[in-house]
Amino acid sequence: MTAPANAANLHVILTSARDREFLDSWAELEAIGATPDGGVERQAASAEDGQMRVWFSQWLRDRGFTVEVDRIGNLFGLLEFRPGAPYVLVGSHLDSQPRGGRFDGAYGVLAGAVAADRIRRQAAESSETPAYNIAVVDWFNEEGSRFKPSLMGSAVFTGASDLEDTLSITDDDGVTVRDALTAINSIGEHDVFGTAEDARQLAAYAEIHIEQGRELEKHNVAIGLVDRTWAANKYELNVIGYQGHTGATAIDDRQDALLGASLIVVALRDIADEFGEELHTSCGQLTVLPNSPVVVPREVHMHLDLRSDNDDLLAAADAELRKRIVEAEIRAKVKVEHRKAHVWPGHHYQPQGVELARTVADDLGVSSMLVQTRAGHDSTNMKEIVPSVMLFVPSVEGISHAEAEYTADEDLCTGVDLLTESLARMLDGALDSAAAERV
Repeated sequence: MTAPANAANLHVILTSARDREFLDSWAELEAIGATPDGGVERQAASAEDGQMRVWFSQWLRDRGFTVEVDRIGNLFGLLEFRPGAPYVLVGSHLDSQPRGGRFDGAYGVLAGAVAADRIRRQAAESSETPAYNIAVVDWFNEEGSRFKPSLMGSAVFTGASDLEDTLSITDDDGVTVRDALTAINSIGEHDVFGTAEDARQLAAYAEIHIEQGRELEKHNVAIGLVDRTWAANKYELNVIGYQGHTGATAIDDRQDALLGASLIVVALRDIADEFGEELHTSCGQLTVLPNSPVVVPREVHMHLDLRSDNDDLLAAADAELRKRIVEAEIRAKVKVEHRKAHVWPGHHYQPQGVELARTVADDLGVSSMLVQTRAGHDSTNMKEIVPSVMLFVPSVEGISHAEAEYTADEDLCTGVDLLTESLARMLDGALDSAAAERV
């Protein structure tokens, strides 16, 4: 497929041969950390994540990118067209959930790298030089499975989280982020793009991802144009009881931390049912202490979240949850401690970015529709500091964070094509008006 002659100053020729190049690289990428049932396991700063970063760094260097890593482990591949000019940044994440899907995050990183490389080739073959430079990023610990919270690398990059505090966070084995990154030789000594306030200026950001939902599949549409992200309230709770013998301790005398936690888990589902489809709730992790078959649990650590596109509804659901937590404390005779909260508001993406992607889809003859993202992405942080474009490709049956996650080759390649042309136009200043509005 070829972009129309009037599409942009920089025209990127898209061919089946280049699709083959992408798919061949994809086959290499998805083999790293592969699980027997078709998924991957590359948790942040694990040995598999380190192996993945070595492979990707070499892929970038082989194509003329300069590879750098910042102080929180974000990995960048840079292509400079105009010395001193701002950069358009594109990417996602290469880490995964335990026994996660092979497309989540990784597709967006390789798609961005391939798109940038296509633009590099076209610029070398033509007399047109982009107005801006381009960089690809693998954000550190987007998933938040080993280290919490999620979106860690982009949060530090954008100034939403403190670097030193983040480097001191530990996993369940007591290993710090700093030590884990050092172990895989993936911690830099400086900020590649300076601080969030600025240094080496960014002009725009783009990210493409599998949908992790069924809207595109249901409507037989090739590209989702993300115009809004759901708000999320995430909490870490400690439910504190008292350890006792399961046989000898009378039921009425028990202070059962697991009972208290279980009541909160059920309350989360009940609240979701009461508030309807506009609210999603979950408890994704329970750690029970001492986790012995003959001991009444003394303590449970919980990770839970509430998500909605409606800020008022989310606030009401949050208040209802707090009420149910008090009820659980009374019934189970326990105390609930609120350890940490990680909250992000629902926000719209810049309309200029949505319209740019819609225009590119129309020009390339690709079907598109507006969609919202219920899941968090690094673009959630990036859109707060720079004009950002977020794109989706279809997910079969909406399966995600599971080994059965799947997106067809044709949809993957269509996404790379559309991302390439969108970036080409962004490199020529297509989102400058959105950037000017932020000043």
